[in-house]
Formats: sequence, C-alpha cells, structure tokens
Amino acid sequence: MDRLDRRTLLTAAGAGAAALSLPALAAPAFASDAPKVSTAENPSRDASDTPLLRKWFRDTHHSIEALTTDFGLTADKADITVAGRPVPSRNTSPTNIGCGLWSTVAAGGLGVISRTTMQRRLAQMVAAIEKLERHRGFWLNWYDAYDGSVLTTWPENGTPVRPFLSSVDNAWLVTGLIIAADADPRLRRRVGRILADADWSTFYTPYDPADPVKGPGQLRGGFWTDTGEPTGHHYGALNTEPRMASYLGIADGSLPTDHYWHLLRTMLPEHEQEQKPGGSYTTVDGVRIWNGHYTHRGRKLVPTWGGSMFEALMVPLFVPEPEWARRSWGVTHHRYVRSQIEHGLSEEKYGYWGFSPADIPEGGYSEYGVDVIGMQVEGYQSGSVVTPHAAFLALPYARREAIANLKAIARDFDAYDERYGFRDSIHVRTGRVSDFVLALDQGMIIAALAQELRPGLLQRPFRTGGFAARVKPLLAKERFSI
Repeated sequence: MDRLDRRTLLTAAGAGAAALSLPALAAPAFASDAPKVSTAENPSRDASDTPLLRKWFRDTHHSIEALTTDFGLTADKADITVAGRPVPSRNTSPTNIGCGLWSTVAAGGLGVISRTTMQRRLAQMVAAIEKLERHRGFWLNWYDAYDGSVLTTWPENGTPVRPFLSSVDNAWLVTGLIIAADADPRLRRRVGRILADADWSTFYTPYDPADPVKGPGQLRGGFWTDTGEPTGHHYGALNTEPRMASYLGIADGSLPTDHYWHLLRTMLPEHEQEQKPGGSYTTVDGVRIWNGHYTHRGRKLVPTWGGSMFEALMVPLFVPEPEWARRSWGVTHHRYVRSQIEHGLSEEKYGYWGFSPADIPEGGYSEYGVDVIGMQVEGYQSGSVVTPHAAFLALPYARREAIANLKAIARDFDAYDERYGFRDSIHVRTGRVSDFVLALDQGMIIAALAQELRPGLLQRPFRTGGFAARVKPLLAKERFSI
C-alpha cells in the first residue's frame, strides 16, 4: 500500500465528507467572542495549572513553526533529537496542512504570536494551498512540503506513490481553511474560491433500501485519481474521526441529513465484531437504525472502530458535540476517556495511559488503542505505548487526571522537549521515547490546549450557519442506548 497508513485510510467503517458555505462565517473568533466557561460550571478547572498549559502550548506551537517550510506548508514530521533546528520531512498531507492553519489561528488567539504575524502566516499558507494540484475540487494525499509538487515517489525509499483523494484527510484541510477564514476575514474570499468546487457528494453513495450493502448512505474512503477507482470500503462507524467530514457535508447541504442516521453506533448484532452489542432498533427521521452499545467494566458506551482516542475525541475539538448532545455524545465521550484511563492504570497496570495511533518509539507509525472499546475484531492494541496527544484530548473530560498523566510522562521518561513540546510516543515498559514530533499529533495538542485555555476559540465557525441549522438539530435528536 502506498503509504496509506492510519492517518490516511481505515480498512473498514468510519464516517465522512464535506465543506461549509463561507457566507456563514462572521467576524474573527478571539477573546470577546469565545463562549465563557466558568470554574463553577467546570469544577475540575484549576487556574493554578494555567501557566503550565500555556507553556505546553507555546512549546508545541514552536514545533508547528519548525515543521512549516518556507513555501508555507506544514510537513508531516521532524526528528527533534538532531543537533540544531530540526529538518521537516519532505512529505505533507491535507491533514498536516490543516493542522498548520488552525495551530496558527490558535497561537494568534492566545497571544503567542501577534495578530499581524498570524495574518501574514495564514496568507502565506493559503497562497501555498492555492498552488496545489487538485482533482474534483479536492487535494491529493501527498505533496512535497517544500514546493507543493505532487509526490510520485516516497522520499524515504523511492517507492511509487499512487495519487489518492482521501475524504477524511480533505475534511481536516477544509476544517483548517474554515478556521483561517473565520480568524482573518480578508482571507474569506480567497478561501471561498478554493472551496467552491469541493463538492463532498463526490464521496457519497446514496442510501438504497433495496440494497443497503451497495448503497449504504455513507462516504467512501476516497478515490485513486489515476483510474478514478473508489476504495472498496465506506466509512461506516459513527464514532470515528471521519465524522468531521460527515458534519461538514451535512452543514453545507452537499450531503443529506439522513446520512448521519445511516452511520453505525455499533455493527449489527449478527455481524462479527469485538463484542456482542447491547441495544435495540429504533427509528429516527424515518430511518431505522440499530442503536447499539458496548460495555466495558460495567460502563455502556458507543465504540470507535479501533479503540483509539483520536477517533472519538478529535472531532469535538471543533464541533461542540458534548454541549449539543449532552445525554448522548456528552456521556459516551466521558465514558470513553474513563475506559482509556482504567485500561492503562488498572487493566494493564502501565502506570500511564493515552492510546492512539502514533509514531512507534523505535521508528515508524502504528495504531494503538484499547481493543475492547473498538469494533474491529483483533483491533488496536495498547502495546505498552502511550502518546501524549491522547491525554491532551482527554482534557475536557478528565482534566486533573490528564494533567497528572502528562506531568508523569514528562518526568519519568524525559519525554518533554523544552523547545518543541512532548515527543510523540513512549514505550512505558522499555522507556524508549520517540525521536519525532508529528504535525497531526501536535496539531491535536494545540487544538486541545486552545479549547482549554480559551474555550470556543477554534469552534466558532462550527457553531453557526449550516452547523447550527442542520448538524445541531441532528445531535439534539441523538439518543444512544447508554
């Protein structure tokens, strides 16, 4: 497979697709616009941790700066153990570029860089994006971060790279562009032109009640552009990171709202999966759905595909699911985090927790998770490897535990670099720490810290327009069987 790892392509199930109409975007989302969250409303919020969180933010943002080339694209990764300034990798993806955009907005919103610097950097990034080759209005999966050319061979070993359009990766770039346009209105027209041809129904297979296998009402993983051939799978599982693409498509009207109900809370009871689900059938908006759940340590929750943290918790960094669906998404997110914590501390007794796809400490990239809370049979294993970004994603749901876990990881493994933040992963049995920072994982840390330090900073464009009109009412109707 042409470098289509976990950051690119699931082997089955998920969610997916779409853009957002820019006329819904208003003024920049900075301090006066952000929703206020008081300590009384969130008793776990301890102001004494704020200086540490801001330090973690500043240092992590330095890694994004180091990963961003003079051309304006944020590269995939860099080895931060080498002497001097780390050299970004040659390759980048739509997801990495999106991370660079929202990280720059977050840094501007938190005062780590000036507003003028933020605007200049965003303009450079948008100019670079305008130069990238696209197909069907979307971006290919791998570009040269130094000149924007399409990668045809893999830089590390020369293997051929087959050109591919990924629905999930494109969704994260669209997310970054929307956030950039919201933060700097001078970019709105340019971003609007960029997104004008991005019709997310390109990835959509309409629902066919006569043959729901061929017509599932879901989004494909993507297309090979050399032949126009689609992937053989659709993103079917609801509680996975491609649902950001689904929300985007529903919000801009390029996907029907019933697409949301055709995504799977669990696989059907008769299908092979990690555990036999509980639940029952129900009908919502005329769609009959299997409203299933899993149980872990006596706790009912909606599983992800592989049991990893970023599948469940990357999307709510931007879309306020716990707020809009307190009795469903709000509940399952909290329980999912609790399962990750208990797996690391009680079940495996690692002493640390936070399991999500990340750099392999010894080199490479792999999927890590808690197998029992993922649908995939023989799914992601924790493998004694924790990744800091997973703990940062838990901040809204277990703040004290997440900060204590991160402090312990930094202290016990020397896993924190004073220049660039946390290194990507740690094998807690051997003590081996990754040499790398990855744009995707640093981008999640940036967004999680921004949400903690200034709630709503990156969420504003996803609280208005089509999100408020189409997505929010869907989430209000959601009633997980938990």
